[in-house]
Amino acid sequence: MSDTAAIRPSREYPDRPWVGVGVVVWRDDRILLIRRGRAPRLDQWSLPGGAQDVGETVFETAAREVLEETGLTVEPVEVVTVVDAISRDAAGQVQYHYTLVEVAAEWRAGEATALDDALEVRWAEVEEAVALVPWDETERVIRLAAARRRSAR
Repeated sequence: MSDTAAIRPSREYPDRPWVGVGVVVWRDDRILLIRRGRAPRLDQWSLPGGAQDVGETVFETAAREVLEETGLTVEPVEVVTVVDAISRDAAGQVQYHYTLVEVAAEWRAGEATALDDALEVRWAEVEEAVALVPWDETERVIRLAAARRRSAR
């Protein structure tokens, strides 16, 4: 374990929120979904994304996370919304706390492949995507991104 890893605070039972970036990736009229390979939301369909690194912009995080999880090159285009993701354990203690900046991005290159912490990837139309994601906030983000995309056209 490196010295940096030894002093890095844990994401589980954190002493502060973590900044995460979720990405609504569009390819034509379809959205990219991943089935998560790590907690929180292990084995659930979700948007690709992950924690922001120090010195990295939100858009840089979005592009890096999509590339790491799916092998795709994307172009982030706008911030859709910000979501608080707080998960508590059975005793009511905060087990995970993320402040998620949700970004819309356009697919630019590559074929989606399950990499890093993604167990599976798929492209889905909006209604199919919202039927697959179990978290109401992810559904809200997808619908908001779709509405904003429609009005921009």
